[in-house]
Amino acid sequence: MQSVDTLKQEIKQLIIDALHLEDFSVDDIADDAALFGAEGLQLDSIDALELGVALRKKYGIQLEANSADNRQYFQNVSTLADLVVKQQAQK
Repeated sequence: MQSVDTLKQEIKQLIIDALHLEDFSVDDIADDAALFGAEGLQLDSIDALELGVALRKKYGIQLEANSADNRQYFQNVSTLADLVVKQQAQK
């Protein structure tokens, strides 16, 4: 199993690639920067769907369509890494 820091770097690159954020580098995204809202990356609901698909393809994670937990998991890179670790541990 890879380190959490390595996983966070991979998730940052996945966000950049999946959402075509050419103006960003991995170093531009803080682990605790908000992904949605007026702060941070300012992603929207379409970005959330695309990111969810990319995470499923890369890490095999499963998300419930209308789960309240999704909002918690998609807060920032750290919470996404926690989700991936949690679901991989269950496999």
